[in-house]
Amino acid sequence: MKLRRVVCLMVILSLAMVATAFAGKDLDAVLKKGFIQAGVNGGVFGFGMPDEKGIWKGLDVDTARAVAAAVFGDADKVKYTPLTAQQRFTALQSGEIDLLTRNATRTLSRETQLGLNFVTVNYYDGQGFMVPKKLGVKSAKELDGATVCVLPGTTTEQNAADFFRTNKIKMNPVVIESTSELAKTFFAGRCDVLTSDASQLAGSRAVAPNPADYAILPEIISKAPLAPAVRHGDDQFRDIVDFAVLAMINAEELGITSQNVDKMLKSENPVIQRFLGVVEGNGKALGLDEKWAYNIIKQVGNYGEVFERNVGVNTKLGIERGLNALWTNGGLMYSPPFK
Repeated sequence: MKLRRVVCLMVILSLAMVATAFAGKDLDAVLKKGFIQAGVNGGVFGFGMPDEKGIWKGLDVDTARAVAAAVFGDADKVKYTPLTAQQRFTALQSGEIDLLTRNATRTLSRETQLGLNFVTVNYYDGQGFMVPKKLGVKSAKELDGATVCVLPGTTTEQNAADFFRTNKIKMNPVVIESTSELAKTFFAGRCDVLTSDASQLAGSRAVAPNPADYAILPEIISKAPLAPAVRHGDDQFRDIVDFAVLAMINAEELGITSQNVDKMLKSENPVIQRFLGVVEGNGKALGLDEKWAYNIIKQVGNYGEVFERNVGVNTKLGIERGLNALWTNGGLMYSPPFK
């Protein structure tokens, strides 16, 4: 009997320790203040930028809104901190922001040495080059001796140097810290080339004085899986951010949109019932309301809606889905089961 009591006590203590570990400090802080502080770009059209009324819009902005919808049931409970490439990781490490949704490429060193956790990719990208059409350049391999506008402290800077070195051509870097200032410098003619993720090049061109004057060259010289990030140390918050992104992808797979989600609540499909919280379980597992995924899709939309609204073919950016299509359509967007 004494041994049994000891075993029971050990089980109770173990469960208490698990519960304590599950109650994340970062999530607790977010709940106490009543909103999520999200670090965003602030200067890339289609991904993170305030409109003429000061309303933040973009694919990364909608990602932050999805997390807020999951946590609070209200996608608008987000405040935005515009950050440069050099500021972004320090802001997350220091606690200035809760969540980074700012065109950040997931890499081994960033996830380990910087103490960050990246989650599911919300945009598959790659680095490219943009030039004025008047240069007559058709390939990045023709850029020998070019002045190149580039952001410091980024994978972009290293990738560009590697590309020029590999192809035995020379570049003269023009280093500007701010994304918006970098684009202005390029459009003012102070450098021949602007290099960045292809999505950012498209966003910069979309708001150029004369977009038709610029061409994005065909070479893509890197892999850039762009993903939201949180700090190490709060597995619960990390899981919530991860599955908020996955919920948008999963909803598109299931054919659930912001327009039909209420109708889908009546579906007899058990997969849809679990996903939308009609059948309980997923919410409890994450420590959220059972309608957390419903709230994301109702207020923000599925991944396809978010993509098309911000960067798709009918926007100024005119980007095809490509790698960001669902896996069923030849892309890389794929969600694990919600059960």
